[in-house]
Amino acid sequence: MTTAPARMLNIGAKSGAWLRQVGLRTHEDLAAVGSLEAYMRVKRAGFRPSLNLLYALEGALMGCHWQQVDATRRAELAALAQAEVARLPARGRMPAPSDVIVTFGAPPQGAVEGEPRAPSA
Repeated sequence: MTTAPARMLNIGAKSGAWLRQVGLRTHEDLAAVGSLEAYMRVKRAGFRPSLNLLYALEGALMGCHWQQVDATRRAELAALAQAEVARLPARGRMPAPSDVIVTFGAPPQGAVEGEPRAPSA
């Protein structure tokens, strides 16, 4: 039987909406990717989840309240999440721009590949 995120243990309406928006609609979907990947999908989508979501996801997979997830496991999840979040680009910062070369079709007769061309009239 599939269980929608909003009906899963530990998952409220807001967290359920976030999970649905990142393609995790059932308990089976969550189990397939795991709590850390689910948390990171929510984070990469631009939402701002706290570590409590990560613990809630782990608890949902274990079938227990998030506060019953062992403190050692919560510390391990927090460290893993911190390492993953560190790899994300800084919020609101775009990567440095690079040169863009746009070509449409073949260059005109006699043109040398890679040389700038005068705009056509």
